[in-house]
Amino acid sequence: MLGKVKTPTPWIIGLVAAGLLGTVATAYLVLRSSTPNSDITDKIVVVAAQNLPVQIKGNGVVQAVRKITLSPKLSGKIDQLYVDEGDWVEPGKLIARMDSEQFQAQVNQYQALVNKAKADLAQKLAGSRPEEIAEARARVIAAVARVNEVQARLERAKEELQRQQLLAQAGAISSNALGEYLTKQKEAAAILDSVTAQLKEREESLRLLRKGTREEEIAQAEAAVAQAKAQLQYYETQLDNTLIRAPFAGIITRRFAQEGDFVTPTTSASSNVGAISTSIAELSSGLEVEAKVPEASIASIKPQQEVKIRTSAYPEEEFAGKVRLIAPRAVQENNVTLFRVKVALETGKDKLKSGMNVNLTFIGEEIEKALVVPLAAVVTKNNGQTGVLMPDHKNKAQFQPVTIGATSGTQTQILEGVSEGERIFIEPPADQKIKGVDTLAF
Repeated sequence: MLGKVKTPTPWIIGLVAAGLLGTVATAYLVLRSSTPNSDITDKIVVVAAQNLPVQIKGNGVVQAVRKITLSPKLSGKIDQLYVDEGDWVEPGKLIARMDSEQFQAQVNQYQALVNKAKADLAQKLAGSRPEEIAEARARVIAAVARVNEVQARLERAKEELQRQQLLAQAGAISSNALGEYLTKQKEAAAILDSVTAQLKEREESLRLLRKGTREEEIAQAEAAVAQAKAQLQYYETQLDNTLIRAPFAGIITRRFAQEGDFVTPTTSASSNVGAISTSIAELSSGLEVEAKVPEASIASIKPQQEVKIRTSAYPEEEFAGKVRLIAPRAVQENNVTLFRVKVALETGKDKLKSGMNVNLTFIGEEIEKALVVPLAAVVTKNNGQTGVLMPDHKNKAQFQPVTIGATSGTQTQILEGVSEGERIFIEPPADQKIKGVDTLAF
């Protein structure tokens, strides 16, 4: 029986996808060629040393560089909605306005309180005006005159009471008549006490006006202003929170709500959205590709490394990118260790869309003076041993074990097993049997 030839399967930095291998192998091998054994020139190549560009194949998904869900800070009804899906917005652009009637009324109320408190403070800081002092002095003079008047009346009442007491002792008047004079004297004394107290109050007021506003009163007025301002600022903030603005430039990729909908702030417990929505719109900025690279290949991925990008949506086009970020932590998927790699787009930003699947080729550094053979020349025996077929002195194919290195396109690196200048078959003569190999199908 003829031996069996297979495509090599070792994972050397994860460079070649199975589909590409099969296509390349088919290009080099023709199963059971009918070329005569005497003419093997076109079936043999020479092992050469040349620079081999390293390429790491992978796939990924186009996604937004930055994406957030816009949600209100306060629960309420959407009064106005200013954007639709696909709209481009600049930073600070107004996205929506919540119902603000209640907060506007409170802002107006506390603005009035601030104005009043400021006026009171200004009056106390300005001190007493001359006309206020003159008016206070006039009130003091009037109070002094009133005290003098009442004082004179009291003196007359006392004198009259003394005369009536003498008459009463002589029996000239009755005790009832004497009581009336005693009452008049007491009334005059009470009035004197009242007007005297009033005089003291007016004198104290005049003294304070002449001295100016006390520091304690100014401090109280300043505190009243500060308190009113704090209340005003709080409600101004609440009013501003009814405006939902774009935090950065981007595209509205989704709109979740309509005018009149009741929405609430997004919280950790808002994952299951029911009748009440917690989101207004989704804002995305920029595009990049996220790939997941196997652990065995991640050492060959470097920041700023060039990447070729292809997608079935544009089969005839190739886009360019560069590695932007390599995740410091691995993830596990189906028991395979992977690293997330983000690729910044340099071209195709106007064609690629978020969510598209793409194929990636990471362009690595060249391997200098690598021993290179056509990928189609590598065979695998039934026992899994990898090698090449070398002609002996009679041009008979002999199996030679080799160790495979990196593969790029149709070329693969041989780490050991052959030397530069040696000849190998890319297709053995059809009439030769190779022990341990039963077919040339790759």
